Amino acid sequence: MRKLSCIIVDDEPVARKILQEFTEQVPFLDLLGKFESAMKAEEFLKSHQPDIIFLDIEMPKVSGLQMLKRVNIESMVILTTAFPQYALDGYELDIIDYLLKPFALHRFLKAVQKAKDFYEMKNVPTANGTPPPSYIFIKSEKRIEKVELSEILYAEVLGNYLTIYTDRKKIIAYLTMKSLENQLPPADFIKIHQSFLVNRSKIESVEGNDLMVGTKSLPISRNYRDGVTNLINQRLLKR
Repeated sequence: MRKLSCIIVDDEPVARKILQEFTEQVPFLDLLGKFESAMKAEEFLKSHQPDIIFLDIEMPKVSGLQMLKRVNIESMVILTTAFPQYALDGYELDIIDYLLKPFALHRFLKAVQKAKDFYEMKNVPTANGTPPPSYIFIKSEKRIEKVELSEILYAEVLGNYLTIYTDRKKIIAYLTMKSLENQLPPADFIKIHQSFLVNRSKIESVEGNDLMVGTKSLPISRNYRDGVTNLINQRLLKR
């Protein structure tokens, strides 16, 4: 496996130094840069796509959470902060893990191993040419339901829960969007908003900032508009 590239975004020099020392102890990590503000990191992200971002929350002018909400970030995010009360907000934004200051090496290693496992599950090809499963299992309330991928219309984040809408029913699960994405083939599903993931084959039409799935109109956020536009252009018949 190739090394996972990463960047550190933290306004505290000591925190940046510790995180750099930790990354240098992990053979599969490649540190690309350190940034003391979200704005400088955003500028870097315009031309680079690191695999992992170690992101502080409390920073001047633009916080880590604000950065996640306003920038379309495909990288795996590990939040680094001294404030545990922000954990839930972070998980709603599909972070990989949450590190509390002062950092402990064993906890850092656990977080980056989780990121490595996530990366491998999304990128390692299926062995022996076996086709990927056409279904997933979702834990809903006290039972586990089998869901055919071809039946999924879209998924929506609602507070601490995720609702999956299919051709026949809706399933409410205590699950993050990132966890669901981890189980779905990226070629078949597209994120159109921080709170919406859509089955590409179920898209009926796109008009302005709205996308139709069946009879349901879903919003396309500014951060994901380019991805939707590229998908439509790839399928658009031209004269």
